[in-house]
Amino acid sequence: MARMTAARAAVEILRREGVTAAFGVPGAAINPFYAALKASGGIAHTLARHVEGASHMAEGYTRTRPGNIGVCIGTSGPAGTDMITGLYSAIGDSIPILCITGQAPTAVIHKEDFQAVDIASIAKPVTKMAVTVLEAAQVPGVFQQAFHLMRSGRPGPVLIDLPIDVQLTEIEFDPDTYEPLPVYKPAATRAQVEKAIGMLNASERPLIVAGGGVINADACELLVEFAELTGVPVVPTLMGWGALPDDHELNAGMVGLQTSHRYGNATFLESDFVLGIGNRWANRHTGKLDVYTAGRTFVHVDVEPTQIGKIFAPDFGIASDARAALELFVEVAREVKAAGALPDRSTWAGAAQEKKATLQRRTHFDDIPIKPQRVYEEMNKAFGPETRYVSTIGLSQIAGAQMLHVYRPRHWINCGQAGPLGWTIPAALGVAKADPEASVVALSGDYDFQFMIEELAVGAQHKIPYVHVLVNNSYLGLIRQAQRGFDMDFEVKLEFENINSPELGVYGVDHVKVAEGLGCKAIRVTDPKELGAAFEQAKKLAAEFQVPVVVEAILERVTNISMSGTNDIGNVVEFEEIATQEWHAPTAVRTLKA
Repeated sequence: MARMTAARAAVEILRREGVTAAFGVPGAAINPFYAALKASGGIAHTLARHVEGASHMAEGYTRTRPGNIGVCIGTSGPAGTDMITGLYSAIGDSIPILCITGQAPTAVIHKEDFQAVDIASIAKPVTKMAVTVLEAAQVPGVFQQAFHLMRSGRPGPVLIDLPIDVQLTEIEFDPDTYEPLPVYKPAATRAQVEKAIGMLNASERPLIVAGGGVINADACELLVEFAELTGVPVVPTLMGWGALPDDHELNAGMVGLQTSHRYGNATFLESDFVLGIGNRWANRHTGKLDVYTAGRTFVHVDVEPTQIGKIFAPDFGIASDARAALELFVEVAREVKAAGALPDRSTWAGAAQEKKATLQRRTHFDDIPIKPQRVYEEMNKAFGPETRYVSTIGLSQIAGAQMLHVYRPRHWINCGQAGPLGWTIPAALGVAKADPEASVVALSGDYDFQFMIEELAVGAQHKIPYVHVLVNNSYLGLIRQAQRGFDMDFEVKLEFENINSPELGVYGVDHVKVAEGLGCKAIRVTDPKELGAAFEQAKKLAAEFQVPVVVEAILERVTNISMSGTNDIGNVVEFEEIATQEWHAPTAVRTLKA
């Protein structure tokens, strides 16, 4: 048999599990692994500027294509703790990433050695498995199990911690005979699906709620086929956005307290049956459960059995991978339709589209400073249906989800559950690395942008072009809006007069200078009429120089974005003037009916 270090065996397993890219920062305790990575070849490594950034790059990489597993690598101690946020983000959204950390020698881990921390214990709550490997001979089995767990059931992250002496120990390992373990996915039975379709058929105003599990299972075509067979309107969740195109005749819009459409909430509140597939009833989607569930029958399909009943008890639950379930849903629906037993849903679906054409938000404003709604209108004009949008949290992300349009799976790449500030830049780099030919457009408020701004240099160094739309109001906008309920505006202002850039007034940080200092290109826009030209120029600059290009829009300081202050999806407050004329919402997916 072949003899090699445990570190080399680990790298060989990565290659045979399909890994072709990794993100990380080397250090003393992980250097043997990096030596094996260099010697083996075949895995392109991107050097991050911050180890948390590497974990978010791995997330973006995974989220871009079916089957991808992003890998992030760091040394012992703070490198591992820095990546905990990425692991939390990944497990919250069911994203498989592999985090590999170095560790002090096994003999001194318990002696408070330099940068020795029990990272496996720290990471366990936010991973499917977190383990410090103390025996070199166990390394192949641990890595094999890691990939099995990441792909099986509800996908999620794994952390493997490798003491330096374990990495350097030689073991017997034959890469040529290595085989990945079979992936386990629970599958619905025909009896379960027949019962669910029977419940659907018994309803008058049914909806399908499509979650991120549909996208994770690469089952979007099946979802669309099932919706079209039955004529049932679909509500994508924030993580399921793109499962069917925004302009599809059965897309009823998103529902929720924040990232929702007026027409989506209105249609949902009239429904009497909900089939949830691959969703987790997130609180920002449901709001108050008594309002959300009142008068409705629920069927819940989820790959993780313990998710069923976690938020509320459905009338019927099915533990199944979304793809396996939808294959059966399509099969049974075809048979029922052939028998002439599917109800005609055209009136109900038409009513949902009527709401889509009447209940719209205004996006067209000519104000200076710029109103944020106008930014998203111009983005809709400038960036086509092939665009992969990347965003994380804040008023920018909420307003973007209300006003942008997504037409394809994995073209809205969003950290839905954890929402860590700073996620967007490194995640966008991971997305662009995974799909170098894609049009990648990131969206950030000024605080999210500043959290991990140093990662822009990664894009400059490694020639990873994308366009980053930065909406700057020099405020913690979402927190300021939340503070309205406490009648305060406290410690949320980022304003100051920059002595080096007096032309900014009180907007403080000169993002153009910082971006240029990090090797990127940047454009500042103060007039809404110049946004379209700026976006076109940004695309050209990204293509020419192969670096990230920032388009900063200077916004009005205070804008309250539509959302509920009472945790009630029936009570979303529209702070701005709604659309009453066609020119108020020129990029809406349905022409406004006044």
